[in-house]
Amino acid sequence: MTTTTDPLVSTEWLAAHMGDANVKVLDATFKLPGVLPLPKDDYLAAHLPGAVFFDVDAVSDHSNPLPHMFPNAEQFGRDVGSLGIGNADTVVIYDAGGWVAAPRAWWMFLSYGHGNVRILNGGLKKWRAEGRPVEGGEGKPKPATFKASYDPKRVRSMQQLVANIESRAEQVIDARAADRFEGRAPEPRAGIRSGHIPGARNVPYAQLFDAATGEMKSLADLKQAFTGAGVKLDAPIVTSCGSGVSAGVLTLALYRLGVTDTALYDGSWSEWGQEGGPAIATGPA
Repeated sequence: MTTTTDPLVSTEWLAAHMGDANVKVLDATFKLPGVLPLPKDDYLAAHLPGAVFFDVDAVSDHSNPLPHMFPNAEQFGRDVGSLGIGNADTVVIYDAGGWVAAPRAWWMFLSYGHGNVRILNGGLKKWRAEGRPVEGGEGKPKPATFKASYDPKRVRSMQQLVANIESRAEQVIDARAADRFEGRAPEPRAGIRSGHIPGARNVPYAQLFDAATGEMKSLADLKQAFTGAGVKLDAPIVTSCGSGVSAGVLTLALYRLGVTDTALYDGSWSEWGQEGGPAIATGPA
């Protein structure tokens, strides 16, 4: 494992740099289908001053029936440019409801060649708990030019993971709660089978942050969560979840531990769990 720049920034850091012309703040709040109010409505009600809404469903491949799949580089550049972000900007991403979608958006920026991207540790929850200012309404960013280049090594397809069942070249780690992973609870999306990818390990993403503060846990706690689940931190890793969003929490935690060369299974269980899909396993890992 190599040391790396921590992708997290503190509320103190962001408060000090909020006025910088090249610091752009994105609200990437996301919720499962059917959960109200909608993330955009939460954003309109209260967000960090100057923040623009990053819609995970909008910045996606609309020709693909699966939820919020990675778009091509041209679309990502166009969508991000319309949010006022250029290649020279420092992007800081947060969300409102625990660590759900900010890490997904962070990994997307890295996957499209933008390394100067950070996540606000504790998100809106910690920001508000400290009495810092928020504002309502729609942000009005000045469009910018963002040139994106896609790095396919950071993402995996179902075909690659089907082949991996036999080769076991990469460890697959699932971020869903244990009852969903083990097939004891129904999936939130209709028509999706219950269970997990054969051979996968389970590290529920909620174990990686403090629910009271919204902050990510210590490096020692993160390391224990993975090694306790049988994950080898010095061997190749692919993260997975329900639809490719909370897998990013695992990706972020691993990145903080110096494991920066992981990949994310974009289709995740929304693809694998479909009727007639590949083999599934149930029970504990």
